[in-house]
Amino acid sequence: MLKFLIPAIIFFLIVLFWEKINEKIYQKFKIKINLIIVSAALLFLSAVLILLYF
Repeated sequence: MLKFLIPAIIFFLIVLFWEKINEKIYQKFKIKINLIIVSAALLFLSAVLILLYF
């Protein structure tokens, strides 16, 4: 039960405090984390599509 409950709580807290997390990272590194997530998602999707093609 804990192996399902702990990730759900962590995911909920990340969603709840997303703006504060994004703000802290932007202040520290001067880069928007949304850009990093979109880039990683596109890279992952393209890698999956390339692997499925070959």
